[in-house]
Amino acid sequence: MYRCILPFLLLFSCHLIAGPGGENGFVLFDGTSPDVLVGDQLRLFEDSAADLTIHEVVRLQDQFKPGGKDIPNFGVSRSAFWARFKVFNTSTGPGMNIWVDHSDIEELDIYYSTGSGMIHLVHSGQLRPKGTPQQASPDFQYSLPIPYGTSATVYLRVKSLKQLQLPIRLLSRSESEVKSLNRAIFIGGYIGIMAVMVFYNLFIFLSIRERNYIYYIAYLISVCLTQLSFIGYAAFYLWPNQLWLIRHSNVLLTVVTIFFSTEFVQRFLNVPDFMRSFIPVKRFVYGLCATSVLVAISGHDELGYMAVQVISFAMAMYILHVAIRIAWRGHRPARFYLTAWIIFLAGIVVFVAKDWGLLPYNDLTKYMMTIGSAFEVVLLSFGLADKINILRRDKEQSQLEALGFAKENERIILEQNLVLDTKVRERTFALQESNDHLKRTQTQLVNAEKMASLGQLTAGIAHEINNPINFISSNIPPLKRDLGDLKVVLEAYQEAARNNPGFEHVRELERRIDMPVTVSEVQEIMNCIEQGASRTSEIVRGLRTFSRLDEDDLKQADLNEGLRSTTVVLAPQFRDAVKITFNLGALPEVECHPGKLNQAFMNLLNNAAHAVKKRHGQYGGEIWIGTEACGSEVKITISDNGIGMDEKVQQRLFEPFFTTKDVGEGTGLGLSITQGIIEKHHGRLELESAVGVGSTFTISLPVSQPAMVEKRA
Repeated sequence: MYRCILPFLLLFSCHLIAGPGGENGFVLFDGTSPDVLVGDQLRLFEDSAADLTIHEVVRLQDQFKPGGKDIPNFGVSRSAFWARFKVFNTSTGPGMNIWVDHSDIEELDIYYSTGSGMIHLVHSGQLRPKGTPQQASPDFQYSLPIPYGTSATVYLRVKSLKQLQLPIRLLSRSESEVKSLNRAIFIGGYIGIMAVMVFYNLFIFLSIRERNYIYYIAYLISVCLTQLSFIGYAAFYLWPNQLWLIRHSNVLLTVVTIFFSTEFVQRFLNVPDFMRSFIPVKRFVYGLCATSVLVAISGHDELGYMAVQVISFAMAMYILHVAIRIAWRGHRPARFYLTAWIIFLAGIVVFVAKDWGLLPYNDLTKYMMTIGSAFEVVLLSFGLADKINILRRDKEQSQLEALGFAKENERIILEQNLVLDTKVRERTFALQESNDHLKRTQTQLVNAEKMASLGQLTAGIAHEINNPINFISSNIPPLKRDLGDLKVVLEAYQEAARNNPGFEHVRELERRIDMPVTVSEVQEIMNCIEQGASRTSEIVRGLRTFSRLDEDDLKQADLNEGLRSTTVVLAPQFRDAVKITFNLGALPEVECHPGKLNQAFMNLLNNAAHAVKKRHGQYGGEIWIGTEACGSEVKITISDNGIGMDEKVQQRLFEPFFTTKDVGEGTGLGLSITQGIIEKHHGRLELESAVGVGSTFTISLPVSQPAMVEKRA
């Protein structure tokens, strides 16, 4: 009986306390209504410095003013706002929830006062760490633990540098769970639609490689993230506790969406073909967006937020204007885009009108922009598909026309080819012959110049080295003679000191420096100096022989000396890796171009060194050089134990530019040039080779050249 009468007594008491109009802000919660919107019962107070505590605010009760609206709208401000209302719980249900149905609250504190004192119920908001037990979802819903049959005064402190509204609802826990579930289903459906559109358009892009789809996919992702940021889901699920990103995500994502939307429109509608002014306007808007972002992240959040909102609205109207003008000219894709854009703009208008208080704040107006974006992306996907169909039809038509032209051209070309083919073959053969001749001539000129430069260099080096070597060589005999005389004198002194007791310290000095060993070392040093000077003189003579600059005249030359000088020049190639064995017979002097023959010897010896090192590595390679006189001819034989050559390689060996060396190691011209030099001397170059055994080159040269014989005759 008592539980049945109590609610009526409480209701009567509330009426007496509140008086007409409920100006003292009493709210009766009986748990029977789906939810109770308490906005018209709120009393509000603005904390412009945003630094007052709950106890300081309680002492300022007289400065609270009636809200007067179902949903107070505080706009964009740096102030903190306090709201107060009293609630009586007459519900016997499982409990009462308070729901602050606005996602862009950066700081939210809820207190309630009972007979036992002031209790801090909630410390939350986007810019405060997540994970508190009170908040398990992006919605600001919390249990309000006011027992049945009691009352409490509830205080709310809210602060945000974005558009701030304060829709406060009281509802039962069961109703709260139903609303949360419905909202989660709605958001999940929206994310599903956007994900399907992203993967669908990605599949089409991978199939046809149309760049429009890349910008459209980026636009879809940015729109989805922007919508999730506006309704609080991004801050709660995607980047929780990332306070800088949460604070600026609305501005950054809005700017990104403007960018991809503009780039997509430009390509989808081919805007520059219709409006040349679009590109300058686009760049100007990008500049304003970048400036607004800098303003926002530099500490002026509310100014940057408002600037981006104005820019996005202005750019949306401009794009609408562009779409109308292009659609008016009969551009079919523009009609699809115009329809989709108008639906999206309608959602934006409803969303902004809700923020400005022109339309009621409810689930429809709150999510109208999200709904509009979903319809927009679906329609734009249809528009892209239709554009692909148009392009395909145009392409098929152009292909048919091109096919007709191609058949006609094919007939004409076939007739012309019959005439041209013969001429081309003849001309190609002539050009190939001319080109081969030019290549051979160019190669010979280049190598002749190289050999001339090498001759000048080696002659200069030999001359410069020869002077100090001659100086050393000429001074060695008198130095040895003088040291011999000094040794005789030293031995006499030793003999005199050996029989004289007064020279004991001299004998001690002699023992300490080990006089016999010292004298022996001096003799060995003199012998080494003499051998080094002799070896250096031999190298200098080899260089001077190899560097003879007599290419234009036939001269009498000792080929054995030319072979030795060539091995001196190639000594770094041989070093310890190749053993050189000479078997040089007595040869008459041969009428020739000695420099040219030295070049031929160098090419053959260089190839032989490469072959033996390729087979044996740094040890085991050997080259044999032999000469002999055969009547009116001389023969030079260069053999190696290298890798050898098969028949196929031997057949092409003397072709210009043919080489078996790795890329960068040879030009394929050495043997071709060598053969040319031997033929110029009316000689023969013969080859014997076996794979894995080695190769032997035999040069046969006449002792007297035919030109010289005729001249003598």
